[in-house]
Amino acid sequence: MSKAFASQGDMAEKTISFTEIGDGLYAFTAEGDPNSGVIIGDDSVMIIEAQATPRLARKVIEKVREVTDKPISHLVLTHYHAVRVLGASEFAADQIIMGDTARAMVVERGQEDWDSEFGRFPRLFEGHESIPGLTYPTTTFSDELTVYLGNRRIDLMHLGRAHTAGDIVVHVPDQNVMFTGDIVEYRSACYCGDGHFADWGHTLDNIAAFDLEAIAPGRGDALLGRDMVNAALDSTRDFIACTYEPAAKIAARGGSLKQAWEAVRAECDQKFGDYAIYEHCLPFNVARAFDEARGIDTPRIWTAARDQEMWHDLQG
Repeated sequence: MSKAFASQGDMAEKTISFTEIGDGLYAFTAEGDPNSGVIIGDDSVMIIEAQATPRLARKVIEKVREVTDKPISHLVLTHYHAVRVLGASEFAADQIIMGDTARAMVVERGQEDWDSEFGRFPRLFEGHESIPGLTYPTTTFSDELTVYLGNRRIDLMHLGRAHTAGDIVVHVPDQNVMFTGDIVEYRSACYCGDGHFADWGHTLDNIAAFDLEAIAPGRGDALLGRDMVNAALDSTRDFIACTYEPAAKIAARGGSLKQAWEAVRAECDQKFGDYAIYEHCLPFNVARAFDEARGIDTPRIWTAARDQEMWHDLQG
């Protein structure tokens, strides 16, 4: 097992794909790096996910400008994580939308998450000097919000806790396409460090009920067609279960975090070891699963110091 912490050694640039997933709908993907989404309306454009820095946001904008010259009016952030939100200033959108809970998490733990993720994944934060500060929304909502880009209807919804307590999804009814953020991944590990394992499957059920034509997941390739959509929902569900259940068994008998780590690796390495960011996510996933199994409902805040302490414990 590599002794390198998280993705500190992952410095290779990723190949970008820009895939049309419906009429005027696009998924910006990059080999397991955080995805963004694009919705082209009658007069303007909505972006989903801002990337980690203005430098990376510009890569999204370059792709948008290949297909439309309409202004970017709305930026939707599905949750609060630094790699999703800190590039927001580059889009210069009049409206920045988050769920109420996600905004509260920015206030509660946004700076700690930024500091933590900066140490975990330095490549994504190249050019970090241009980040003006934490990203706060101009608009929030509790359960549902509908936005119209001209006649194009876009429904923003909180369908349940999963990747974080504040995840939202973006549904475009005229194409029956959804942008799910990190609730759904495709051949990429789910990051569960702020997750809610017991709720995640129910939230996936709520997504599945839409019988979607396509999904832009949080990481991994665009999911085109019902077969690919359902395969990704199933594999995400399997990843969550295979992570939580071994850790919960160790917790139930009073075992240690290190024992939970070994049990999860025994269950997951062969099935998911070739997934993008698997090794990066695994220690955080095990730590959170172990906590939830011991009755800690609200994920503990990750800090740069806690990251290193946890990694040291697992290497011992």
